[in-house]
Amino acid sequence: MLQFRKMQSRKTGALKVTEGHQSPPMTMSSIKIECVLRENCHCGESPVWEEASNSLLFVDIPAKKVCRWNALSKQVQRVTLDAPVSSVALRQAGGYVATVGTKFCALNWEDESAVVLAAVDKDKKNNRFNDGKVDPAGRYFAGTMAEETAPAVLERHQGSLYALFADHHVEKYFDQVDISNGLDWSLDHKIFYYIDSLSYSVDAFDYDLQTGKISNRRSIYKMEKEEHIPDGMCIDTEGKLWVACYNGGRVIRLDPETGKRLQTVKLPVDKTTSCCFGGKDYSEMYVTCARDGLDPQGLLQQPEAGGIFKITGLGVKGLPPYPYAG
Repeated sequence: MLQFRKMQSRKTGALKVTEGHQSPPMTMSSIKIECVLRENCHCGESPVWEEASNSLLFVDIPAKKVCRWNALSKQVQRVTLDAPVSSVALRQAGGYVATVGTKFCALNWEDESAVVLAAVDKDKKNNRFNDGKVDPAGRYFAGTMAEETAPAVLERHQGSLYALFADHHVEKYFDQVDISNGLDWSLDHKIFYYIDSLSYSVDAFDYDLQTGKISNRRSIYKMEKEEHIPDGMCIDTEGKLWVACYNGGRVIRLDPETGKRLQTVKLPVDKTTSCCFGGKDYSEMYVTCARDGLDPQGLLQQPEAGGIFKITGLGVKGLPPYPYAG
């Protein structure tokens, strides 16, 4: 059993609304960017919308916390685990699954228990999981990395990409990964999109939904200098990819077929880490970010760093997250 404790809910204070930037406009709607939760995450990550509870799940990796923010009550509940928690996902059987240290775990929110389902990278004591997401068949994909000595500073090529299948067996796809990050699947489930951050590239693989096998890796987008480091990623109902740019203070919309950037949405924080769609009809985008790595001046200039942002008026919708089948 992993030990963890639930912290008290609290209401968030006043919200500051800032207008977003739009280039080029996709629709006539105006984009609005709002910090809905001043959470002060060291490194907020893995936003996942849970329709059943009208809540946004997310993690704060170094703080070892899984958080659940209720969009109606504005209350947030926090669960503290005993190792860095890097991603969280819904579970078909109820509760959640999460990547904790180098373990895939099942979380029961109600009775505050955590059970280890599988462990990886047992020979690499300095490794931990990073981003993870469930595929359309209910497998939980997640990759590892070496623990950082500073943000994006780490021993290279120590990570691997894994998937936890419904029967709790784990398959390893490839190694030599620097920082395993954003992942998602095409609308027809035939392409797997993946980011290894320090390659500064968004990659695609052919994907076999029946077996979970991947092949034919290729780059579909190379980051521009001002976009900095590709981090978390999600797909919209038009099959376009949204990538959070760490140190770039933005999310970008990409066409994976043409390799072109379609849109840039800038946020009032630099260290944007991940994004997902949620809210009514999945028409709102939620973006996580980090405080770690900002100097005192940066924190003064970015008081909402580490908060949760909601973007409305994008004119596109996302998909509900897939639950883990095991």
